[in-house]
Amino acid sequence: MRTVRRRDLAAVAVALGAVGALVLTGSPFEPEPAAAPATAGPASAAAVWPDAERATLADLPLRPLLFLDTTTVVGVSTSNDNRFLRLLLRGTDGTVRELRRLDAAANPRFQNVTAAGDDVVWTEFTDAGPPQIWAAAPAGRGPARRLTGDVGNAVFHGSEYDLVHHAGRVYWTAGAADDPATTEVRSVALTGGRVQVTREKGEWTTAPWPWLDDGASGGTGATLLRNMSTGREITVPTAGAEFAACSPSWCRVIVLDGDEPARIDLMRPDGSERRRIADGEVRAAVPDVAILDRFEILADLGPASGSTGTAGLLVHDISTGTTVELDAAANDAQSRNGLVWWFGTDGGSTRWFVLDLRTV
Repeated sequence: MRTVRRRDLAAVAVALGAVGALVLTGSPFEPEPAAAPATAGPASAAAVWPDAERATLADLPLRPLLFLDTTTVVGVSTSNDNRFLRLLLRGTDGTVRELRRLDAAANPRFQNVTAAGDDVVWTEFTDAGPPQIWAAAPAGRGPARRLTGDVGNAVFHGSEYDLVHHAGRVYWTAGAADDPATTEVRSVALTGGRVQVTREKGEWTTAPWPWLDDGASGGTGATLLRNMSTGREITVPTAGAEFAACSPSWCRVIVLDGDEPARIDLMRPDGSERRRIADGEVRAAVPDVAILDRFEILADLGPASGSTGTAGLLVHDISTGTTVELDAAANDAQSRNGLVWWFGTDGGSTRWFVLDLRTV
């Protein structure tokens, strides 16, 4: 089972300097976009979006992996005796429900926790056997259920779309055992059952349904998007000193100056509507591009970021062209399901902060 791409991406990751995410890219043959006028710095998200739903959570008994709303969260925690790694659901009222537990001696991991209709799905890894995909209903009290242990030579790279839900099925990609130049698109029903497999020539990963993209393969960034339903393909124009990560709607383009990132542009996958959104020490904070087709989440590295592990957390609103600040010193920023969350300090106490971008 592979959880990274088939070729070594470490050198590219270092060159791009992404914070909390592996950022791969590709881009168009277009002139450099005009620089935005200098400003005094971004306004706070609270000032710009006063009505957006947000929460500050102290004493959270888990490390968040998925927020369903600003106070309902799925995450991991070890048991009090350190014998088990547990996947927990904390409800809006603060009550905690255990979804699954795995023996700590087997080096367990819960990953790819994703909202899927009325369910939450995730992958489980242990040294005791092959990975599995499980699901549970947050609103119910029933036990978690195994969907399948037949994941194939699965390819996961930290994206929200490593598991994609559509029409009652969960999709993921795997390498074909008999042909390294072919990708298997696998799926299983949320009720479990036989895994269905289709084969696509090339190295692909799942994107928002019904798209595949070839980003993160070979260290060359996204160069092609393919619609699984219609067969339509979009070629992403690329240039030698640029790398692109793409959704079906937008591409994040990292422009290099030598081996170092110099700026971040956004463009449509066909190369149109290109614009500069960040310069200097600003990096991508999460792997996925254009959350809700509207928001780019960025990290502004400061002089102490290397030693403290913190960075300024920014959100660029593509619809308005403005950038706002979530936190001047954030840690462990993540985004899934239209929410963004991070670990930070409030009044001297460390807390989790959550913003529901769906309410902006």
